[in-house]
Amino acid sequence: MPRYTHILFDLDGTLIDSAPAILASFRNAFAEARITPVVAIDESIIGPPLLETLQILSGSHDKALIDTLADGFKAGYDSEGYRQTAAYAGVGDMLERLKNAGLSLSIATNKRIFPTRLILDHLGWSAYFDHLYALDLFAPRLPNKAAMIARLMTDHALPADRSIYIGDRSEDGESADANTLPFIAATWGYGSLEPTEMAAHWRVANTPFDLADALLAG
Repeated sequence: MPRYTHILFDLDGTLIDSAPAILASFRNAFAEARITPVVAIDESIIGPPLLETLQILSGSHDKALIDTLADGFKAGYDSEGYRQTAAYAGVGDMLERLKNAGLSLSIATNKRIFPTRLILDHLGWSAYFDHLYALDLFAPRLPNKAAMIARLMTDHALPADRSIYIGDRSEDGESADANTLPFIAATWGYGSLEPTEMAAHWRVANTPFDLADALLAG
């Protein structure tokens, strides 16, 4: 029996390459609003929640402006843009392998819940996951990923000693640490952690195949 029976995943940069769709939607939102971003719209900005990213890109916390940009982003991304999302090679096979082994799979993501569901349906992955959590799943919105993981684990009584979080950024590892969960960094995504960002107790998986082997071995 594998050591970890509850596998919690980040989504963007871990299971899916959503960069082309996200970046195109950000660019369109700024173009339609006739605003020049103060930070380059490239893969480095993917990861934080939508509103926080728009604040970074615009250099503003003005609610009306951020709402306008958010509406523009959602209009494109939630209708057609999300369809550009691609699964990383081997991830579908990994999820099937873990699910067939009897493990419980969940997602805890900074992505909004609506496009999360659209993307999982689009990729044919919805049946793999027992729980989908996003910051905006609740009102008021959860403050950060650590709180989201805590809420997921509390709501479903997941045992900390049988659960593990998988992500691609330092925020993911820190959120796992905050919940006393072990963490494995997926290095195949655009958020690949540099050695200087890695805590000594975090583990690394270089391919989805390697990750499945590690999880099934315990």
